[in-house]
Amino acid sequence: MPVLDKNQIKKLLIQSNYIPDDNIIMTLFLALELGKPILVEGPPGTGKTELSKAVARALDRDFFRVQCYEGITFEQMVGEWNYQKQLLHLEMSRLKETNMNKLDKDVFSEEFFIKRPLLQAFINHTPSVMLIDEIDKADEEVESFLLQALGEKEITVNDLGTFQLQNDILVVLTSNSQRMLLDETRDRCLFLYINYPTPEREIEIVKALVPEAPSILVERVVGFIARIRKLDLVKKPSIRATVDWIQTLIATGKCEDGGRSLSSDQSLKNTVRVVVKSEDDLKKVNSMIFNSSD
Repeated sequence: MPVLDKNQIKKLLIQSNYIPDDNIIMTLFLALELGKPILVEGPPGTGKTELSKAVARALDRDFFRVQCYEGITFEQMVGEWNYQKQLLHLEMSRLKETNMNKLDKDVFSEEFFIKRPLLQAFINHTPSVMLIDEIDKADEEVESFLLQALGEKEITVNDLGTFQLQNDILVVLTSNSQRMLLDETRDRCLFLYINYPTPEREIEIVKALVPEAPSILVERVVGFIARIRKLDLVKKPSIRATVDWIQTLIATGKCEDGGRSLSSDQSLKNTVRVVVKSEDDLKKVNSMIFNSSD
């Protein structure tokens, strides 16, 4: 793979509709140079997951994803035996009076193993991006297994053998800090914290994602989003929520004059439910942003 400098990485990400900041560019550059995983933390909705997708698009790499959740197991990440297929194969072979000793070995071959995303990413023969999303939701046993796989570049499956890493893989782990991760995880990864963007960067992001939106509309909505995020809310609006709000205003014809009619807050107030996700949060926004008790 040709070595990319920071300017090339930035240009490729922007072409893939992801507007990075300097910290993101530097971390990606080092991860690609050193072959190290990236641990990305930050509030929900700041683009942690989208970063890995954008890197896959920008670098033309295959993309694999494991979505972690409480109780996820090794089998659900790596793979599991297809017991029904194994039993059916054995039963059909008995009917044909085939040598059973040979069959017992046959049913523990790759043909009878269902590969899940982590193993698929490891044995893929072209450069890949592997997203392990919300690793903080998995338990420490699963996290420890991932460390072994990432550190030793191999995955062992009982009765099947050991699979070696087959490609130049970039592993991205995301965390919302629901629990403390193992020190070993942090030691093996480059660390990146992604916060909510500055208004200036969010305007760039929105314009890249909704190029038809009038500039005055984008600037006004981003300004309101910045004010809303400063409130003590159960869920602060994500970047996606900003995009949704702008697309809602466009769809409802509230900016047919280029957004100038938004000099009044009424249209924004009427559609703010697009970005506010609970009734208590809505009351706070109406009271403190729109100065209304509705």
